[in-house]
Amino acid sequence: MCVCVISSNTQIIILYLELIFVFVCRESCLDQPMDSSGVHEVVKYGDSHLPARYYDPDTTEPIIGGLQTMEELLSWKRSEAHPFNVSTVALSPRDPPLSHSPLRTLVSHDMMGGYLDDRFLQGTDSALPYSFYHWHHIDIFNYFTHNMVTIPPAGWTNAGHRHGVLVLGTFITEWTEGAKVCEDFLKDEESYRAVADKLVQICHCYGFDGWLINIENELSVMKTMPLFLRYLTEQIHERVSAGLVLWYDSVVQTGKLHWQNELNQNNRQFFDVCDGFFTNYNWTEQNLEWMKGYSAVQGRQADVYIGVDVFGRGDVVGGMYDTNKALELIRKHNFSAAIFAPGWVYETQEKTEFRHNQDKFWGLLSDHLPLHRHVSSLPFTSTFCQGFGKNFYWRGKIESERTWFDLSAQQIQPQFYTSKEGRAWLKTRACPEHVWSRGSSLLLEGLIPAEHTGTVAARVLSLHVPMASSTLLCLVYKASPGVSVSLENTIQHPNEDKCESLRGDGNNTIRNVSPVSLDAGHDLVSQYTQLCSLHNEKDWTVTCILLEAQGCSLREVSVNISREGEPQDTAFSCRLGQITLVDASSLQLPADRIEGLCIYDVVWFRGSSADSHPPEVLLNATLRWHFKPELASHYRVHWRRLRGPDPRVTGGPLVLVSRAYSHIFRLRELVVPAPPGLLEVLVEPVLRSGFVLPQSQWGRVQLSYSQDHTVGSQ
Repeated sequence: MCVCVISSNTQIIILYLELIFVFVCRESCLDQPMDSSGVHEVVKYGDSHLPARYYDPDTTEPIIGGLQTMEELLSWKRSEAHPFNVSTVALSPRDPPLSHSPLRTLVSHDMMGGYLDDRFLQGTDSALPYSFYHWHHIDIFNYFTHNMVTIPPAGWTNAGHRHGVLVLGTFITEWTEGAKVCEDFLKDEESYRAVADKLVQICHCYGFDGWLINIENELSVMKTMPLFLRYLTEQIHERVSAGLVLWYDSVVQTGKLHWQNELNQNNRQFFDVCDGFFTNYNWTEQNLEWMKGYSAVQGRQADVYIGVDVFGRGDVVGGMYDTNKALELIRKHNFSAAIFAPGWVYETQEKTEFRHNQDKFWGLLSDHLPLHRHVSSLPFTSTFCQGFGKNFYWRGKIESERTWFDLSAQQIQPQFYTSKEGRAWLKTRACPEHVWSRGSSLLLEGLIPAEHTGTVAARVLSLHVPMASSTLLCLVYKASPGVSVSLENTIQHPNEDKCESLRGDGNNTIRNVSPVSLDAGHDLVSQYTQLCSLHNEKDWTVTCILLEAQGCSLREVSVNISREGEPQDTAFSCRLGQITLVDASSLQLPADRIEGLCIYDVVWFRGSSADSHPPEVLLNATLRWHFKPELASHYRVHWRRLRGPDPRVTGGPLVLVSRAYSHIFRLRELVVPAPPGLLEVLVEPVLRSGFVLPQSQWGRVQLSYSQDHTVGSQ
């Protein structure tokens, strides 16, 4: 749905644009009957016919970039939007809600010009990518580049939304050319509304949450800028749930470009008509002290984001590994913070030590960053994957032996920290080796001293999951010899009397519970392991507990490590591969199956191997299907040869192509037999519950293809 403004007082919601968008994206699918199992193609080699701004011309893989000019923005049509950049993850509710968070944290991701590895919308094989995974520390994520319109790649939106974090794009004009752009679009109401409407449509179409407005040039037409900003904010609020528009401290009320480093009378007219103000970076504590008493701030102090440049450029407080000094002052005066360019740890430090440096940087800030919990329904699962890895693992085994990066694969992140108590210590970190699933496991390592008689407790997840009357919690882990592993959980109910298993003295509605692990032969454990096809997993242990807490919510998951045997100094390690929560009364497979799998936008390339006989043929094509998004965590795409040019050769085995994190996927350079041939593509849903669906519920489509025999087709 898109907003089309007909006049200054009338808005018409043009519903048919939504239908046009769906039609254009699926027009080839519409030629394939819903009950059809296949399609035929004549192999014609040549350049890709797909738009180069959305698909790499050499490989046809989906890519994304920003809009460079006002002409590009005003000519943007939803019917021509990039289907692969639509976010597939709705913004998760969070606890506390953003509106109840007085000390907020915004991250503005400005790194090396932007649109790097993250521009590849189905991921890439980058060996040393940048990733962000400290989501529980931040509230808003802004994707920043110097394109006039910066559209966040869907991977960032998916990862942020999964953790309850708003994701903003950027609208920026700069210097002499920017002044000309502003003069043109601010000349009258019709012009500035046309720009605002396009920004709203782009935001709504791609599923992100709003805009940072950054005007880095002087304005010859000043009076309409606040009107533009007000109108944009109103429209975002109307069309985007939880939408947000922020203004960067740049021009002042006279139209001059004059960074103030504070909110004051010179720039408050912008703050008054939008959702927040992002200050420049050269502030002092005196600026913070003055702003606390400024009338425009009263009642909206959380909406003032004090800018912190992590590179420490200019006369600033902190920066680099001293960024915590700036955060300390900002929180002292009860302001929100805007952390600019934290990719400093990647750009300037040793990239092979990225995880260590990233954890060090955010660990130094953690005392000044209030945590929030994302809210999730059952079933819930996390393998702690950070969206990249040295290999891709599946159930403890290497499935793809290559480096990879795909932010859409990132799952709910744990807490990373180091704690000490006497000689006992514990550290949690991501580990890309010996992984259960995807790219990383959570590694707990530490020491239990001889004199320590209790357990070492690792706080793993902070979340808010409303529980069923009986909830099964299962942990997949691998521990070093000499230690035992148990689970402890923090459970809460707003009314303790209704949380039956947690009744106690006083009014405290939070309780820690440590149920005993169920026997492997317990009926519930047997049902769960059978549904998940978990049988004698090498080196990995599956343990389950039953939480019976009607009307309660799970707030914390902790893992306790205890020593076995005689008291002695015991170093330990424990890899957590997966945590899953399911309704114990619903241990059954859903009846749903993939429907409407179709194949279109086919492009054929010749293979690069000159020695291949017959010569290699490379298939590129888009797949699209329907399946309940609330059931699937992702999909596995397979193919197999049914018939090749030699009819004496039987069909081939099922081969995994890749994984998809949306209901649309681009096959890229798939090597298939020379024509004529017949192949089958299958799409397997991977359920959030971990239950394994039989092939009868997968999607499948056949593609037959033949040689082009027209003149000049060689």
